[in-house]
Amino acid sequence: MENITTIQIRENIKQQLDKLKTKKESYEEAIINLMKIAEQCKRSKEELMIEGCKVMAEDSLRITKEWEATDSTIDWEW
Repeated sequence: MENITTIQIRENIKQQLDKLKTKKESYEEAIINLMKIAEQCKRSKEELMIEGCKVMAEDSLRITKEWEATDSTIDWEW
C-alpha cells in the first residue's frame, strides 16, 4: 500500500493549480502533468544546447581552416 502524504501550499498556489487542472483531474494528476512538462522542457533545452554547441564547433573548425590556409601563404620569416 502506498503512503499518501499531505502537503501545504498557499491559497494563491492552490488557485493557480485549479486553473491548470481539468474538473475531473486531481491535484496529484495536475502536479504530475506539470512535472512531465518540466522534464520535457529540460530535455528540449539540453538538446538545443547540444545543437548550439555543434554549430559553434562547425564554425570554429571552418574559421580554423581559413586561418590555416592564410597561415600557409604568409612568409613568417623576418
